[in-house]
This record gives sequence, C-alpha cells and structure tokens, in this order.
Amino acid sequence: MATLTTLAFVLLGLWVLSFFVFHIAGFLIHLLLIVAIVMILVRIIKGENPFK
Repeated sequence: MATLTTLAFVLLGLWVLSFFVFHIAGFLIHLLLIVAIVMILVRIIKGENPFK
C-alpha cells in the first residue's frame, strides 16, 4: 500500500509541476515568435530580403 501511495503522490506532484513548466515554455515560444517577426519587419523596412 505504501508503494501505491508514494506513486500517487509522485504522479500528482508531476501533474501540478507540469502546469508551471508548460506555462513558462508557452511564454518562451511566444516570445521567440515575436522576436522573429520583429527581425523580419526590420529587414523589410531596411529594404533587404527578409528570407535570405
């Protein structure tokens, strides 16, 4: 019974931790997308080929 209780607490802890980890990862992905769009716009404004 102790093994099942320990496993339940570990899985519950990982489940709660995943909310924070994926929230931060989602934020970083959106931040990188914004940086990429800004860099493309800067190259377009400068008159360069943005996809070169």
